[in-house]
Amino acid sequence: MSFALASDLTSPGPKTLSHLVPAMGRALLGEGPAGLGLPDATRYVLLLVDGMGRDNLEQFYHLAPILSDMQKCHDLTCQVPSTTATSLSCIGTGTVPGRHGVAGYTFRAPSGRAMNALSWANGDDPEIIQPHPTAFEALVAAGVTVSSVGPARFQRSGLTRASLRGPQFIPIHDEDDVDERVDKTVRASRSGDVSLTYVYERSLDHVGHGEGWQSSAWRSRLMWVDNLVGALLDELDPGTVLVVTADHGMIDVPGDHRVMVEDEGGLLADVDLLAGEPRFRHIYTRHPDDVAQRWQRVLGDRAQIVIGDHAVAAGLFGRVDASTRSRFGDVLAITRSDWAIMSRATPKELTLVGMHGSLTRCEMRVPLLAQICEG
Repeated sequence: MSFALASDLTSPGPKTLSHLVPAMGRALLGEGPAGLGLPDATRYVLLLVDGMGRDNLEQFYHLAPILSDMQKCHDLTCQVPSTTATSLSCIGTGTVPGRHGVAGYTFRAPSGRAMNALSWANGDDPEIIQPHPTAFEALVAAGVTVSSVGPARFQRSGLTRASLRGPQFIPIHDEDDVDERVDKTVRASRSGDVSLTYVYERSLDHVGHGEGWQSSAWRSRLMWVDNLVGALLDELDPGTVLVVTADHGMIDVPGDHRVMVEDEGGLLADVDLLAGEPRFRHIYTRHPDDVAQRWQRVLGDRAQIVIGDHAVAAGLFGRVDASTRSRFGDVLAITRSDWAIMSRATPKELTLVGMHGSLTRCEMRVPLLAQICEG
């Protein structure tokens, strides 16, 4: 097992979301050309479109002509697991999951409980979960004006305070109002001679989870996102570089490809806590070898079952700090193809059509697009 880890921006090979803010920071701080093939600028606007995987987008480029015409930069992947909380933490901190410690959608917190990294239910203090200075904070300390434009409800969320702290937060009150989003983004970008404005858009992911990424509703929302990108390009000041990326892609999971853990061959025997998400389960146990063997025997080729220590040694999560090791499963169940591992203990997950978290190309590859605005 191997995976590309965050490393020096000048090194060859695959790059991940952890490289993104440092890449723009090189140009903003006058330390050299921007990395990842991005144009150099003194003002960047980074639009993160939740759930817009590269493969998902490329299949429907004909519905998104503005996105399809943007410059394609360095190939980019998310890190493991391919899920929002982990990916946004990689962007905000500029480091790998093993260091920032946001191990997935749900994971074992220092308290020993399963915490939800999006709602922050059962979560410890955000600065205990993620104590390191963020990449955003480093830019602010160096004199860059950094702003975050996003849904008002996230202004003081646990994830914002843990992994995305540092920017001035500019709340959006109507997420469907393109004019509000564009106006606030333009003003934020103009607020400093050297600036980075981070803009979070989540509706495409929401539609994909509810109806699937191959649904007409997803295609319609992609066209809306394309219009948002066009409006930003029209209104941002000349010379500003708009960068568009995503946190993960998505797989549609058929109803007959869902394994219910309560119904299958004693899967929960010796399991102290089950977390993660349907396509990437963290399994916490004092008997990892026995549990791994049982899960592999029951699931067969529907999933890859990995001892957690082996995954850590192989670098699946980047270098894992001693303080974060307990957050990653003692055993990992990583689904293959379009399978998912469900539990009645998390009933909201049972309603999902589109899912992510695993290591497939469709989930892991994300676009990295850029364009210099002409005003």
